[in-house]
Amino acid sequence: MAGASSDSLATARQELDTVLVSGGTRLASELFTALAAVDSSAPLRRALTDPSWSVERRTGVVGSLFGSKMSEDALRVLNTLAGLKWSRTRDYGDSLEQLATTSVAASAERDGLDGLGRLSDELLSFNRAVQESHDLQRALTDPQAPATAKGNLAERLLGNGSAEAKLLVRQAVEAPRGHKPVDLIRGFVDTVAERQRLWIAEVTVARPLAPAQQERLAAALKRLFGRDLKLDVAVDPELVGGIRVQVGDDVVDSSLQSRLHDLQRKMAG
Repeated sequence: MAGASSDSLATARQELDTVLVSGGTRLASELFTALAAVDSSAPLRRALTDPSWSVERRTGVVGSLFGSKMSEDALRVLNTLAGLKWSRTRDYGDSLEQLATTSVAASAERDGLDGLGRLSDELLSFNRAVQESHDLQRALTDPQAPATAKGNLAERLLGNGSAEAKLLVRQAVEAPRGHKPVDLIRGFVDTVAERQRLWIAEVTVARPLAPAQQERLAAALKRLFGRDLKLDVAVDPELVGGIRVQVGDDVVDSSLQSRLHDLQRKMAG
């Protein structure tokens, strides 16, 4: 996904984060249901992405088709996507799939970094089991087999897996959208990893930190970000002094190098 579609997905992620986090697997299930409808109809995809149509007309399509069937949160997601610009008609569905996966990851995230880690492990373990068995690969990709039967088989492979893992694995084998299920699941793992980054503080320092310093830093970052963060500390002598911390897309930079660059920019201006 590139160009206008990439920008639109980034905008949707930012605008809908609170909805996706609170919606969990319930919202994700609704969005996957809507995705099936979008994927099954080329005219619908065109109607939701046609740049010559007004936003009101595109969101009107959402309301007429899904208004009585979806929750307010699901409709908000669908309408937000309909109000954005897309380079290709398929990108609407691809973005819907990514937002649904984000909602599943956010559900696992209620147990913090450990919950996200467990979900990643479950998905990767499923993929390993499938890749090690040609019989499983054939059974899960057989075009003659009913989608529900393939989903049931996938769910049995997970055993006592989490509700989040079962939802994503079933989605991958029942509606692979032209991909191999294991490839789609790999993409789901990438989305989970994006949420994991929000719980990891990538810390760069000029000199190694003593244990007491790390404890004080962890406490300060917890106050700043409102949650416990796992510190990933790297030493870079070229930093000159100070500290640089990145949590997701947020950067806290108090290095001497950064302050010198700021000074140079001000002098040049």
